[in-house]
Amino acid sequence: MNFSSTLQKKVLFCATSMSSQVRLQILPSPKCLFDEPVTVKVEGLSAYQEVQLRARLTDQKNVIFQSSATYRADVSGKIDLSSSPALGGSFSGVEPMGLFWSLKPETPHKKLVKKEILTPCLVHIELYSSGRQREMLAKEINERHFMAEGVRRLPIKHGRIHGTLFLPPGKGPFPGVVDMYTVGVGLSETRACLLANQGFVVFALAPYGQGTPSNVSSLHLEYFEDALSFLSRRPEVKGPGIGILSISKSGDLALSMSSFLSGISATVCINGCNANVMFPLHYKDTVIPPLMFDANRAVLTESGALDVKHSIWNPMAPENRRTLIPIERADCRFLFVAAEDDRNWDSRFFAEQAAKRLTEYGKDNFEVVLYPGSGHYLDVPYMPHCFSSLHAAIGKYVVWGGEPKSHAEAQVDLWGKIQAFFREHLDTACSFGKAKL
Repeated sequence: MNFSSTLQKKVLFCATSMSSQVRLQILPSPKCLFDEPVTVKVEGLSAYQEVQLRARLTDQKNVIFQSSATYRADVSGKIDLSSSPALGGSFSGVEPMGLFWSLKPETPHKKLVKKEILTPCLVHIELYSSGRQREMLAKEINERHFMAEGVRRLPIKHGRIHGTLFLPPGKGPFPGVVDMYTVGVGLSETRACLLANQGFVVFALAPYGQGTPSNVSSLHLEYFEDALSFLSRRPEVKGPGIGILSISKSGDLALSMSSFLSGISATVCINGCNANVMFPLHYKDTVIPPLMFDANRAVLTESGALDVKHSIWNPMAPENRRTLIPIERADCRFLFVAAEDDRNWDSRFFAEQAAKRLTEYGKDNFEVVLYPGSGHYLDVPYMPHCFSSLHAAIGKYVVWGGEPKSHAEAQVDLWGKIQAFFREHLDTACSFGKAKL
C-alpha cells in the first residue's frame, strides 16, 4: 500500500468519525402534522463552526422544492433554529420554521401539489460543512402528516354532490364546515383534513361537482344547497348552523350561499370577490350575471408571468352592479380576509366594499382582516409560498403576489383566526378536542 492511499484512508476515517459526532434533531418528533411547527437542533459541531442547513421536498408531480441557510454554532458547538440566527441563504435572522416556509420550486411557476393526504409530505433536512467541498455531516426526515389519529375520511358521491367528508375522533356531535377551494384545483382535501383534526366535521366540496371549469358554463346554487343539507343531516354534526370556508373564486360562491341559502351561521371569505365572477349563477328564478376579466389589461412581468390584478372589471361601476352579491340578505357572521399584495385581484377593495354594503344596510355582522405583504394563496401554516403558477381560468402563468416571510406569518395567524371564528359563531356549547398524530 503506497503512502498516498494510506493518507486518503486516514482522511476519510477522520471525516467519518467527525461527522458521526454531529447530531441533527427534529423536535418534538420527526413526525408531526403539517400545520404544526417543529424545532431543528444541531449538536456536536466545533465551537463557532459555520455550516449550511438544506431542506428539500418533492411533491406528487415530482416538482422539487428547496431552501437553505447558513448558521454558525455557539461556543458549545450547538445550533437551535428557535434562537440561532441564519446568516443568509433563503432567509436570515431567527426563523424557527424558515427552512419550511421558504421552500421554492426548482421549476418556475409551480405550486406545491398534494392531493393524496393519506401519505405525508417528506421534508429532507441535511447539514453540510462550509467551504468549497461541502461534506454532509448529518441528515433527518420530517414527516409532515395531514390526518391525525382517529380522523376518518369518507369519499362522498351523494346525488349530484361530490366531495370528501372528514370526521374527527370521538362521539361528537361537532360543528360542521363546508370547505371549498378554488378554480382549477378541483377537490382539495389538505385544509379540510387539517381543520377536522381540530374538532370540526369538514366536508371538502368540489365546487364544480365532478366537472372542471373548462366544461362548466354556469353554476347553480341548488348544488351547494344539497351539500349544506347533506352535511347538516349527518348525525356527527351539531347545529344549529353550518360554517363555510372559502378562498378566491369560491369566496363569491360562499357569499352567494350565505345570501340565498338557509342554515349558515359563519362564513370565511379569503381573498374573494364581492361580485359573482366568471359564470352566471342561478338559484330558482334568480340569475346573477358574471363579472368578467379583460385580458388586455394584464401586464407581463420580468419572471415571464402575467400580473392580472387590474384585469377584472370594477364591480362597483354602474354597468357591473348587477353582478354584486346581495350579502345584506345573509343572517350569518362574515370574516372577510384580504391579502394586501394580492396580484390576482384587489382583495382589499372587494372586502371593504362588502363591509361597506353591510354597514349601509345597518348590519355589523362582519370582521375584516388585512395582511400586508401577503399574496393571493393564503393557505395552511407552513405551506410554501406560491409566487406564480398557472391560472386555470386564464390558461397562462400569473403572479400571485406576496413576500415569503410576511406571507408565512399571515398563514399562521389566519389559521388560528379561522378556528376561533368558527368556535365562536357555530356553537360555543360544542366540545372541541384537538386530535393527535
